[in-house]
Amino acid sequence: MATTDTAGVTRINRTEARVLASAEFERFAALTASLAPEEWTVDTDCVGWDVRTMVLHVLGSADAQASPLVFLHQLLRGLPLNKQIDSHHWVDGLNELQIRERSGLSNDGVVAQLGAVGPKAVKGRFGTPLPMRYTPVPFGPPVGWKPVNYLLEVGFTRDTWAHRIDIHAVIGRPMELDPAHDGRLVADIVQEWGELHGEPFDLHLTGTAGGTFRQGEGGEPVEMDALDFIRTLAGRLPGTGVMRHPLPL
Repeated sequence: MATTDTAGVTRINRTEARVLASAEFERFAALTASLAPEEWTVDTDCVGWDVRTMVLHVLGSADAQASPLVFLHQLLRGLPLNKQIDSHHWVDGLNELQIRERSGLSNDGVVAQLGAVGPKAVKGRFGTPLPMRYTPVPFGPPVGWKPVNYLLEVGFTRDTWAHRIDIHAVIGRPMELDPAHDGRLVADIVQEWGELHGEPFDLHLTGTAGGTFRQGEGGEPVEMDALDFIRTLAGRLPGTGVMRHPLPL
């Protein structure tokens, strides 16, 4: 497999971002529709969240993406919840509200709503007015301050995708991977991650979503499954050496 210099990885642009967002909502909705009753209650690697809780968060986030009023509601009601919970980031309160407000839904109801909200969420995100898209938002280290557009174009898609990875990791079913979708998300993340920490590396990611990437000269050689790489960056798995550098998803 050819080695790609991270400097040569083209970042996901707005047109491509919309295609990826639509496809990821479809894939996540299909996964939830396939879940057996016992799979909904399996604990995930996100502390305190089982599969159902994780899916409720994704649904609540999608509802906010689809409607500015829902987003404003979650912001106003969710931020105060950070004082009640073990919060590590300002979005924790919003996540908690999303879960609480949808906890009364049946699993079938959750599946139905997820199947319907995806196109609305994509339309809402990519219909955000231009001035608002460039409002700075604190994402915390190592990302720092980024325009809202970062969240709209890649952040929300990465979040849904990472949770799809989380669910597959604990239910014991392999994830169907597409190089044009999952591999593209991996490459974009490798480029941003490398740029943020700046250390040289020779990274060989195995599996359908993988690839071989290099940054600088004489870097640490790392070989691992592409999805384990993502789970390590997201804090689901421990990382050492160059893999100690996170990239919250």
